[in-house]
Amino acid sequence: MGEYEVLGGLIGEMQTHSPLLGRLWLHIMLVFRILILGTVASDLFDDEQAEFECNTAQPGCKQVCYDQAFPISQYRFWVFQIVLISTPTILFIMYAMHLHSKSQARQEDANATTEPLMQKPDKGELNPRQDRNVTPLYMLNVGFRFLAEVAFLVAQWALYGFRVEARFPCSTFPCPYTVDCFTSRPMEKTILLCFYFAVGLLSALFSLVELIHVFTKWRRRKRAAMTGGPPDEETSGRNQKELQKLTQVAVGDEGGLGVQRGRSGSGGGKRGHGGTSGSSSGGGKGRVSLGRSNSSVGHKTSRHSSQKSRTGLLL
Repeated sequence: MGEYEVLGGLIGEMQTHSPLLGRLWLHIMLVFRILILGTVASDLFDDEQAEFECNTAQPGCKQVCYDQAFPISQYRFWVFQIVLISTPTILFIMYAMHLHSKSQARQEDANATTEPLMQKPDKGELNPRQDRNVTPLYMLNVGFRFLAEVAFLVAQWALYGFRVEARFPCSTFPCPYTVDCFTSRPMEKTILLCFYFAVGLLSALFSLVELIHVFTKWRRRKRAAMTGGPPDEETSGRNQKELQKLTQVAVGDEGGLGVQRGRSGSGGGKRGHGGTSGSSSGGGKGRVSLGRSNSSVGHKTSRHSSQKSRTGLLL
């Protein structure tokens, strides 16, 4: 069960850090290659060499003719293809999982230093700098995958063609003459050979389109960053938070002004309906405020006269 848990984790990370075409390629790899190779092809090629018969009893002739007919078994060829194509993808997934774990640890440390009520939910998302570092590696992975797909398609065509012949003539030493050898289940092997060639073409096409899509998106983002285009997600998020804070402060100021206006209005009503004590106190407050305003006007006048005297001295 541990192997399936590791495979499930790798598939989950692949789906997280891949676009739609990358996920389609992953499903093609799992269903049309690994699943069929493990269920159908294993039984089809199990007795391949044992059922390869030649019409001669010369020792060694059968083995030499089989080696000439099939330099490498089709089953082993497809297993080697899956391993070689999946290796860079697995390495990229491991690197992405490493960055994901580092981001989670950094988020946990940040939550530990802050108050419990101010903690943010741990999403383990990559920051924009890590995302920019991951994108070129992902393009390198997809480019290698496309080249490997094309190389294996050419190799399969050169080794087997598109048909497995039922009769294979052989005249290689130590065969005494040209002998006829016969393969087992040639029609089934031909169908499976064409099926895997079509799957390889589809995978190569998906890889090419995905490479063009990721490269175009990465180049557009890089050009926008160089020309001062739209800000990235981190800057826009910071600006949005600052805008929310300013909005809250403005709303708080308006609320405070409304409260002060309400209090002043209530105070005016009380002065209007109060008795002689209220009028006397209101008059006293008015005289105090009038005295303060007069003193402030006198202070401004004296300051203005002092400035004029200074300019006269300078002249």
